[in-house]
This record gives sequence, C-alpha cells and structure tokens, in this order.
Amino acid sequence: MPADVLPGKHYPLGPTVHPDGVNFCVFSKNCARVELLFFDDVDDYRPSRVIELDPVLNRTFYYWHVFVRGVGHGQIYAYRVYGRYEPENGLRFDGSKVLLDPYARAVMMGKHYDRSMGQRYGVANVRESMKCIVVDTSTYDWEEDKPLNLPYAHTVIYEMHVGGFTKHPNSGLPDGLRGTYSGLIEKVPYLQQLGITTVELLPVAQFDPYDAPAGRINYWGYAPVNFFAPHIGYSTTGSPLDAITEFRDMVKALHRAGIEVVLDVVFNHTAEGNHEGPTQCFRGLENRAYYMLEPNNRARYANYSGTGNTLNVGNSIVRRMILDSLRYWVSEMHVDGFRFDLASALTRDEAGRPLASPPLIWEIDSEPILAGAKLIAEAWDAGGLYQVGSFVGDRWAEWNGKFRDDVRRFVKGDENTVPALASRIVASPDLYHPSRDPNRSINFVTAHDGFTLNDLVSYNHKHNLANGEDNRDGTDANYSWNCGVEGPTDDPDIEALRVRQIKNFLTLLLLAQGTPMLVMGDEVRRTQHGNNNAYCHDSELSWFDWSAVERERELLRFTKNLIRLKRSRYAYVMDDYLVNNGSMRLTWHGVALDQPDWSSHSRSLAVLLQSTMGSAYLMMNAFWEPLAFELPAMPWYRLIDTALASPNDFCPPSDAPRHRQPFYHVEPRSVVMLVNQRRQR
Repeated sequence: MPADVLPGKHYPLGPTVHPDGVNFCVFSKNCARVELLFFDDVDDYRPSRVIELDPVLNRTFYYWHVFVRGVGHGQIYAYRVYGRYEPENGLRFDGSKVLLDPYARAVMMGKHYDRSMGQRYGVANVRESMKCIVVDTSTYDWEEDKPLNLPYAHTVIYEMHVGGFTKHPNSGLPDGLRGTYSGLIEKVPYLQQLGITTVELLPVAQFDPYDAPAGRINYWGYAPVNFFAPHIGYSTTGSPLDAITEFRDMVKALHRAGIEVVLDVVFNHTAEGNHEGPTQCFRGLENRAYYMLEPNNRARYANYSGTGNTLNVGNSIVRRMILDSLRYWVSEMHVDGFRFDLASALTRDEAGRPLASPPLIWEIDSEPILAGAKLIAEAWDAGGLYQVGSFVGDRWAEWNGKFRDDVRRFVKGDENTVPALASRIVASPDLYHPSRDPNRSINFVTAHDGFTLNDLVSYNHKHNLANGEDNRDGTDANYSWNCGVEGPTDDPDIEALRVRQIKNFLTLLLLAQGTPMLVMGDEVRRTQHGNNNAYCHDSELSWFDWSAVERERELLRFTKNLIRLKRSRYAYVMDDYLVNNGSMRLTWHGVALDQPDWSSHSRSLAVLLQSTMGSAYLMMNAFWEPLAFELPAMPWYRLIDTALASPNDFCPPSDAPRHRQPFYHVEPRSVVMLVNQRRQR
C-alpha cells in the first residue's frame, strides 16, 4: 500500500476532511472488491488514480474505508464495486460502473453525462457518469443564523420551485441569476410583501434531470441520486461547491426576512428506476439492502412509489442514511423542516406490509436534532396506502388531501358537499384525534401536482398531450369547472366568475382552521394551460410569470389581505378541537339562524365564531342564485365579499363598512365574512 494510503476508519460514512487528508467510508455487505477513484476533472475519460481497498486492511465488517493523505476539499471521486451480478438473487454488482457515494455532500454532472450508459450492463461509463466532490462544510459563516421554529398556528406555507420562481425572462434578473438559489434571494421582498411565513421548496437534493421521457426534462426534481448534496442546477456557476454556499446564502436571507425553509424530501425512491434503470449508486453498492425486491422475483423491484423502485426503510442501513441526511440538512444547512413525499411508503416493512409502529417514523419523531423541525407527511403512497388522519407519530403534520377534494367539490357546486365542507373548515375533526393540534392539518386546494388555481376554474379536463404520454398521465379526479368555456376566453362574464371562484377558494383556504398552503403563482393566476402533471416541463409553462404581478394586482392585493387576516388575531385560531369548551364558541347556521341545511342538495352554509376577541360570521353560497342569510343580532362590519370588485372585495378591519340590515344578500357562488366590531389600525 502506498505511503499516503492508510487503513482509515469505519466511521463516519462518506468523506471526512482532516488537516492532513480525507477518510473515505462506504457500506457494501456482499461485494468482493472496492476501488476508490480520483479524478482531476469531471469530464476525464479515466481516473487520475485508482486505489484498491484491501479486504483485510480496509474493511471492517460491512464497511470499506481508507484514509488518503494529501487530498482535501474539492477532490473529485467515485467508486467501483465488484461482485456477483445475479439479479435473480438480488445482486447487481458491476465493476464497470462508476458509482456515487451515498454520503457525498456534493455531486457533479459533466457535460458528457449520459443516463443511458448506466442502463447497459458491462459498459464502461467513466466519462458519462456523475461524480462526487469532497467538501469541507465547516468554514461557512452563518452569522448567528438559526432555524426560526415558528408554531404551526402562525404559519402560512408557500410551495415553490427554486428554479421556476425566477427563471422566466421577465423576472427582471440577469441571466446568471435566473433560476438559482441566488436568484430567489433577489425575490425575498416579494415573499415578504405577500406575507407568507414558510417556503416549502420542491426537491433540492441532487436529482437526475434526465429521468424523464425522451426529449423532456425532470423539472420537479422527484428523481434523487443523493440525499445530502444541493442540486447543482440551481447554482449560478454549475459548481457543486458553489451550490452549497449559495443554498446556505438563500436560507440565511430567508431567515433574515422571517421566512422558514421547509424541504420536500424524497426518501421513498431514487432515480435508478426499475430493473431496466441505470446503475448510478445504491443498486451497485448493495442492491438487496437499499431496495425492496419482489418476494417472488428478486430481479424486480417492489414499486410503492409509482416510479419503478422503493427504498427499503425496513433495513437499518437505509434508515440510518435517511436520519443522517435529515440531521445534516438541519444542523449544517439550517433548514426548518421537511415535507416527506409519499410518506406512507416509509411505514412499510421489507416485504411491503404496512406497520402499526414503523421504526423510521418513530426514529425521526424522537431524534433530538430534529426536535424543533417541522415534519409534514404526504400521508399516502402509490401502492394504495392512504393514512390521512391516521399517520403515526406524535409530532407529524399531514397534507390534508380531503380538504383539497371536499373544498373543490363544494365551490364547484356539487351535491353532498356541505357536511364535508363543515369538517374541513374546522380542521377536519372527523379525521383527526381530539388530542391533536388542529393546526397540523396542512390545508391546500392546489399543489405542484394537479391544476393550478387558475386552471382549476378554467378547465374541465386535463390537457397533458405535451408530456408525450397521450394524455394518460396525471389524475382525472380534478373536481374542476371551467365556468362555461374550456381554457382562455375573452368573455368578461366568464372571466369575472373565474376570478370570483379563485377568491372563494383562497378565502376558504385562508380562513379555515389549520395551516394553509398556497402554491407559487396562484396569487397571480399562474397557468399551465390545463396541464395537471407538468413535471417534465422546464419552460414558461411551469415558470412564475412576473408580468402577472401587475396584470393581476387586484387578486394579489386580495390574497395579501387574506394572509394578513390569517396571521392576525381576527383569524380565531383554534388551539384544540374542543372549541365549545374553551375560549371559542362555534355554531352552524343556514340561510336561517340555527338551521344549517345538511341535505344532499344543499349548497350553502354559515358559521358563527365567537371568542374573547369578538365574533365573525362566515357565509358560503355555492348556489347559482343569490341567497339571503339571516344575521345574528349584533353590529356587523363587512370584511370580505368575493362577489364585489376590488377594493371592496376585501376591506381592512379598520375600514370595514357597517352592515345594518338583519339579512345579508350573498351573491351566487360567493363567500362573505362579517365581524362584529371594527379594529383600529
């Protein structure tokens, strides 16, 4: 063994920088041989150095390790792992493949990267492979930054795409900043003025942008190749080292503005796909450990993610990697929390069976480094497991998919919707246990997958032909209504109705009990022209159109005021579900007081909220004719009437006009909120 190569240590995993060199450690239980490869450039045809690890000196149990003197921050590296290629036994070792380190803090993709090379067995692919970089993450100056730890009761989430937020040519940013972490920093004032408290970023861990149909791009990022490295495509230079610094700069800038950063994390699958997919990392290191395999055909992958494979969280190696990743993003990158994509897949054992007490969920729940972090579950998976209202763990919040569907159906005017709507706007007590914090229901009407809010009121059907799958992809259960014409129209009456419906959705979302989530651009009618699955479009179809900020300034004003109201004492936020036993009293009504209409044909509802702060009366009419609602006997001031034109659709509390009649005529398809006293500025 050369003098600069030492046995090294079997912990920690990944590269660890020391003053005199770097310790490398990687897990592989069943392989025969491991090589550590060094490169001078990501596009080199061959490694500049190959270090073969000795199975006696450089192996401890399942861990291969080596210490190399004289290397450090910036060193490009990868692995080759040799062993049996027996897919029928779950083994897929292939010494011709160049493999990523699962614990790498930075990943780079050269200009010759070719995803297809990883799909062919026995084909050398040095030049065409992604590679890792050694990073010393200890030198960044955080300037006393720390996570904000905002309570859910004071949280308004804005789901957004880092690249798409500023990539449009009309963003006003220079070409070098558009679509980057640094570009997002330039738009922090917009987020502040909007009033949101938390950005939920679509995946920013390094993903394979070419994991998409031929000729298209993986734009959303749900194709991870690594769970530690920030995506290089969002850096200004394309350098993975700059990606780390610029990501941290972005977090620090958002924190200074009082805005939390929540990451959408994808621990249910990887970009390696099904049995025909590429070998990039995990399957070449230890296929049987990292992935669930079909019990009757171990050459095939169990697929509870809908993308070809499912990570095997029943294996302690995978659980440890996930926990280490979460700890890293909180401790080293200062993020405030996580939204777990298809979180129900993380509750299955190695055979795919749902567990009543899944180890990974409880380990995350009880991890002290994560004690202050938001944990949000997308409480379902692609294998049919649906756990909204029953996801395990004491700390977890949940995306409330029932809220989305039931509010859509009510506003659309469907039958049999009023009882469900009533539950949704008081944080779904029919779903959640009374001991649970109501604000851990994450309410949303739209999300990244599905129609935008504008398209929800503009299209009856999805229009996904541009995805290249003959319109088969994307859900058909949209509960949408085009208000009379499919797609764009110049008809002023239809346009007015669409704007009213958008305001109805926003009002119900932001006045409902629970934590609201808006989607990037919904506040200015961002459209995807009816595409409800735009994952493969890195184009103006998916980007934020900054010209809409001025064009839709009246809707933007309405949304800002709603968010301000949500965050103010007028919001009447519930601390628990026992509202009528505490500081708040809630009673249901219909067009007549004390007579709510729960029948199947009903399309109206009213609710009186009373607290020590005063009273509010919310009237909802999804019928296509006006309705006269009887009012409780007290002074009333009009805050919101979605049927009125701006600026009368929302009156600030200090300017709210007095309503003196005993009835309020609620126009067709509109929502009205009255309060019983004015508030001073």
